[in-house]
Amino acid sequence: MVDGLGNPLTFLLTGGQVYDSVPAIELLQELDITGSHILGDKAYGSEAIRNWITAKQASYTIPPKANSQNPWNVDWYRYKERHLVECFFNKIKHFRRVATRYDKLAKSLLAFVYVASIFKLTQ
Repeated sequence: MVDGLGNPLTFLLTGGQVYDSVPAIELLQELDITGSHILGDKAYGSEAIRNWITAKQASYTIPPKANSQNPWNVDWYRYKERHLVECFFNKIKHFRRVATRYDKLAKSLLAFVYVASIFKLTQ
């Protein structure tokens, strides 16, 4: 998760077989999102996630899936700011160890993701 400037806030490493939206609420619970605006892609558009964000008195810009029964309005201008997330992951993937996932242990990979993030923040 990154902030509005593309700086990292928190990480959660999951297995490759875990769908992206499963740990979303767990990750958001680590932060005080009251009054914040959450940007997410279509994978995070489940009703449970949207209701949880609204219950925390935050707003969201998450586009509905193409097969959604009740699509909602999306501020596409604001949604374009989501590129900061992609840019952050592109920056840390310049570190070969992160991009290729050579580490056997998840904690080793996560530790180096933190190191890469700190390195990119200080540049």
